Amino acid sequence: MEVSSRADEFIPAGLASFGIEADEIELAVIGVAHGMFWPAILDLLELDAGDAAPERNPDLSAPPVTP
Repeated sequence: MEVSSRADEFIPAGLASFGIEADEIELAVIGVAHGMFWPAILDLLELDAGDAAPERNPDLSAPPVTP
């Protein structure tokens, strides 16, 4: 089954489960956003960050320090 056809099924069902009604235009916009962002989300999910050391006492107002 193609990813877009699965999205066409689960997006309206997910919205309905929260009681949100969406018309064709809103579903089309959500579908386009899903198509744009989903490949990058899948890449992030596959990222192995196990070798990254945790940052100790991070200063959240500054950019990360690279070793």
